[in-house]
Amino acid sequence: MLNNLDEVFGALSDASRRAMVERLVRGPASVSQLAEPFAMSLPGVVQHLAVLEAAGIVSSHKTGRVRTVQLVPGGLGPATAWIGRQRLPAEARLDRLSVHLSPPEDLS
Repeated sequence: MLNNLDEVFGALSDASRRAMVERLVRGPASVSQLAEPFAMSLPGVVQHLAVLEAAGIVSSHKTGRVRTVQLVPGGLGPATAWIGRQRLPAEARLDRLSVHLSPPEDLS
């Protein structure tokens, strides 16, 4: 699990790859469509997609000469679960603190 988590966070550490994931949230896209907003070569985009695919975030298939990429359902799950585990204890501490900082109830 930790290896996959490291791969997911490593894949998401690059702004271009995060932008590609954000685009894929809207639905599958060809490699050419994913490359449009970037000032990089098509082989560069393919390298970024290979990192995302190795991390299990995206998958692709080729039909003729067109490679289509889509998000893998649950591919971001390891990162989401890890972040959730880190948030819950901190939120619980904040909830307890807010109880102590809240003004006393008016009992009249």
